[in-house]
Amino acid sequence: MSIYAGLDVSDKTTHICVVDVDGKVLRRDVVASDPDVLAKWLNRHCQNLVRVVLETGTLSTFLYHGLVERGVAIECICARHAKGVLSARVNKSDVHDAEGLAQLARTGWYKRVHMKASATHIDRAALRIRAQLITARTSMANQLRGLLKLFGLRMGTARTPGRRAERLAALYAQRPDLKALFAPLIASMEGIEEQLRASNRLLDDRAKRDEVCVRLMSVPGVGPITALTFTSTIEDPHRFARSDDVGAYAGLVPRRSQSGERDTSGHISKAGDPMLRKALYEAANVALSQVKRPFALQQWGRKMAEAKGAKRARTAVARKLAALLHSLWLNETEFRWA
Repeated sequence: MSIYAGLDVSDKTTHICVVDVDGKVLRRDVVASDPDVLAKWLNRHCQNLVRVVLETGTLSTFLYHGLVERGVAIECICARHAKGVLSARVNKSDVHDAEGLAQLARTGWYKRVHMKASATHIDRAALRIRAQLITARTSMANQLRGLLKLFGLRMGTARTPGRRAERLAALYAQRPDLKALFAPLIASMEGIEEQLRASNRLLDDRAKRDEVCVRLMSVPGVGPITALTFTSTIEDPHRFARSDDVGAYAGLVPRRSQSGERDTSGHISKAGDPMLRKALYEAANVALSQVKRPFALQQWGRKMAEAKGAKRARTAVARKLAALLHSLWLNETEFRWA
């Protein structure tokens, strides 16, 4: 008899529910959230196991790869999609969620999530660390500007550490008592900027060693960060039947609401990975505003900016960049200026 299992994972424990082909619950249990413990439990209690399902979450990658290595037929599904099914129950609990996931495994009514390899997660972790450093630096810079205004002092334009030091020296000349007060904040900013430079060097070296990233960086506006973000998010270009599908995967296509005679296109869906969407949007902005040598996509985007506004133009160019990068990766070619 074929049986199916659902795993509702939490930080320390995982609720397991096993159902048969008719949906009847055969067994429930709670075990530690460890792939070795889960694999031993499934092998001991689940003969003729067809499929195991778990949702995306903080431990899903660790558990998925661990169970695959131990020969368990497991699938990871999108938590946002599973929520619609699991919320049909009046009472929500870990026990009910595990049973709902087991029923999804039995019916096959779910969307499988592509699970990235461990090496890919190393690149993505480095990118996320860089993004966090930028966020911390920006927050501290804004705090510095706000606190200076309390004393009637204005920082002005100071986008580089050298310019900031010059401006602070001029301000301290007016209020020498503030130098010791702001010293911890300035030292923290300098430490973060030093680590950010180290992170940028690490990512630049990683991109230069990757043949695919070097190929993608031939596109105007695409630098090491965008190329590495694209490759680490997509991972396998053959996942997409068409290059145009990558824009939808990044959440850069309009939402659609159609019923009867009503057919409305809204704002972009913002589905998929936000880090990829942000990288493509920034690359589109660079291509439209900073690249001096004209090319077809830039001219098309600038015409759209005149007709529909700069923000829509950047979004549209980002969507086309996603398709272009995927095509170059798939065909193993470089960008050709036209």
